[in-house]
Amino acid sequence: MLTQHKTSNREQDGKAAQPALPKPPKREFCGGLFDALSPVEMLEMCKSVSAEDSFRYIVTPNVDHIVRLNQEPDVFKPLYEPAWLCVCDSRILELLAKFSGLTLPAIPGSDLTAQLFDNVIKPNDKVNVIGGDVEVIEKIIARYGLTRMAHHQPPMGLRHNTEAVDQAAQFIADNPANYTFICVGSPQQEMVAKVALKRGDAKGLGLCVGASLDFLAGKVKRAPKWMQKTRLEWLHRLASEPGRMWKRYLVEGPKIFIIWYKWNRRNKP
Repeated sequence: MLTQHKTSNREQDGKAAQPALPKPPKREFCGGLFDALSPVEMLEMCKSVSAEDSFRYIVTPNVDHIVRLNQEPDVFKPLYEPAWLCVCDSRILELLAKFSGLTLPAIPGSDLTAQLFDNVIKPNDKVNVIGGDVEVIEKIIARYGLTRMAHHQPPMGLRHNTEAVDQAAQFIADNPANYTFICVGSPQQEMVAKVALKRGDAKGLGLCVGASLDFLAGKVKRAPKWMQKTRLEWLHRLASEPGRMWKRYLVEGPKIFIIWYKWNRRNKP
């Protein structure tokens, strides 16, 4: 049975605060402002945040997010701009940036989540999850022996439910944690993170990482490593869930090449 572990705003987890690491300059690409961190640098940045630090959040845009950012800038820009870090989630974006002479390392949110659970999070660390189902949460707790995980499940239609967004942000403030994994899809997860940031009383690090816990718990199977390395993970997801993914990968996704072509022409020396 999944138990929600409540904590107070004053509760301390006994970890000494780590010194803040310097942030690299932002790098604009196809409308997004990215932090060009390596996976190792990214992990160190995450480790530098404790459950006593003021809340900040990380966004991980992929091709789908960048397409929508260009289509609905008034919606997505205000959600990405306050983020502490913005890292590239897509190996396709990484390749297009390389063609433009830019180094933009891909750090998929699923890889970052796995690295945090495998190498950073300890059993007694405070961890929050917003979204995901109970079975997934129970598998994560059992796999890593977590003793202080709190789970909040918002209702469907979160994007158009400001009250539910506020409740999710309230949950973050009521449960100060080392890491809060916000897994309700985009732009809902970024909306929750931004509201939590604006509150001023939330703590720890928020990670907008979509379905990453589903992969970690084995609910959704990731592509084989060779497909990930050859930038074909999208094809695996399309084949696994054609009814849900065909429009994203066959209709919306290819628009990134037009966006990149126009961006490249505007930004040529």
